[in-house]
Amino acid sequence: MKPGLQLRVSQHLTLTPQLQQSIRLLQLSTIELSQEIEQALAQNPMLERVDDPLDSAMRLAPNGGLDHGSAGDGGGAPAHGGEQSDGASSDANAESIMTGGADDSGNDYAGDGEGYNGDWSGGSGRSGNADRDDESDYPQLAGSAPSLREHLLGQMGSTALSARDRALVEVLIDELDDDGYLPTPIEEIYDTLPDELDIEPEELRAALALLRSFDPIGVGARDLRECLMLQLRALGEGDADPASVECALKVVGEHLEALAAKDFKRLKRNLKCAEETLRDAHRLILSLDPRPGGRFSDRTADYVIPDVVVRRHNGQWDVSLNPSVMPRLRINDTYAEVLRRNRGINGELSGHLQEARWLIKNVQQRFDTIQRVAQAIVDRQKAFFSHGEVGMRPLVLREIADILDLHESTVSRVTTQKYMLTPHGIFELKYFFGSHVATDSGGAASSTAIRALIKQLIQSEDAHQPLSDSQIAKMLGEQGFVVARRTVAKYRESMRIAPVSQRKSL
Repeated sequence: MKPGLQLRVSQHLTLTPQLQQSIRLLQLSTIELSQEIEQALAQNPMLERVDDPLDSAMRLAPNGGLDHGSAGDGGGAPAHGGEQSDGASSDANAESIMTGGADDSGNDYAGDGEGYNGDWSGGSGRSGNADRDDESDYPQLAGSAPSLREHLLGQMGSTALSARDRALVEVLIDELDDDGYLPTPIEEIYDTLPDELDIEPEELRAALALLRSFDPIGVGARDLRECLMLQLRALGEGDADPASVECALKVVGEHLEALAAKDFKRLKRNLKCAEETLRDAHRLILSLDPRPGGRFSDRTADYVIPDVVVRRHNGQWDVSLNPSVMPRLRINDTYAEVLRRNRGINGELSGHLQEARWLIKNVQQRFDTIQRVAQAIVDRQKAFFSHGEVGMRPLVLREIADILDLHESTVSRVTTQKYMLTPHGIFELKYFFGSHVATDSGGAASSTAIRALIKQLIQSEDAHQPLSDSQIAKMLGEQGFVVARRTVAKYRESMRIAPVSQRKSL
């Protein structure tokens, strides 16, 4: 074979760096986007925030005087040779940078750093009002609640105990778990004590009895049964009905498994007590705290900041972007002026300028796309915003993609880890998409709406005769929804609703 040359023409898609950045920013959550922007601000000197708190700081002007910067004056950068004193050329250069245009000399690097200032951005930067109350600048710090250990040690401090007894009680306190239980057997704790202290087992048991007398009642118990027994005995010493307390003690001590299974027939047969007494005992048990130390656990709440907000305006549901999550970026005026004066000779700064342009444009495009997708979702789910979950209709990503002329993968990126604030709460955008359930009329209903109907039926059921999954499926069929019993069970379990045997009460 002889070597030869061939000419072949083909088409293929190439992802430019700008497009790659746009796709990456689109799939980031609000927190991840903030981290990405902070990293870009640290690496790119051409990029800065409009809402930078240092913009309102007092700066030293070239003439030796004081220059009071503001959020709109390009970060308080000193003027060069008295140019741009009226800000007219500054606005022209800003437009050139944002649109990628050129100045009169044909230079592509002119600009003063004013970034995009359209409706997608948030409010203005901080003002430098010196008369502002200090308390408005610094939010009050949340007070830290005492831990279970601190709470118990505080009570021990008010008792007249010897140093030896205090040390033993403190040893037991250190062995408690977060729920207030003592999982380690008292014998094992005794074996870990130094022999030279010459401590008797009775001393450690006395320290445990003292610990169990502290608040909250039930602390120091070995298991759930003992925890409930301690609390019931404390109720017996109060104003509770003695017969109900005695019945509750028998239920917890001997028939706790039957109570957990809500086998009330077995309880009445074994206890041989009146139904009214058993009902009062059941109410007493339900009023107890199975985790006495739980309220002292340090559980930090996780908050979700919505990306878009839905409001009703003139009878229509409108979507607006949340300005608190939208960064306000611009080109640094000082470095842009350096490039303009040197006609773009500095290649490194030119590259930074191009990257800053891309980031500002892609961030703007990201929020515009989120708003478009969110508005399309609201337009298709108007019944949900008016009537709640029962008004949810079936919706798939392809439907929104066809409406907005976007790719389905783009809609998937937009709806992942993006949240919407509605009159019914905060929901991830993916929440509004779901499978459908057939109706007897040939239509389809959203699985979310079916879950809401199941929840409503269970909430309105008779507690003495709760509805079974078969009965719920039959009632849904009477309303026109074709749902099998196993589908009802699957939806019920997904909502963490107990089966019929565990929802029954006296």
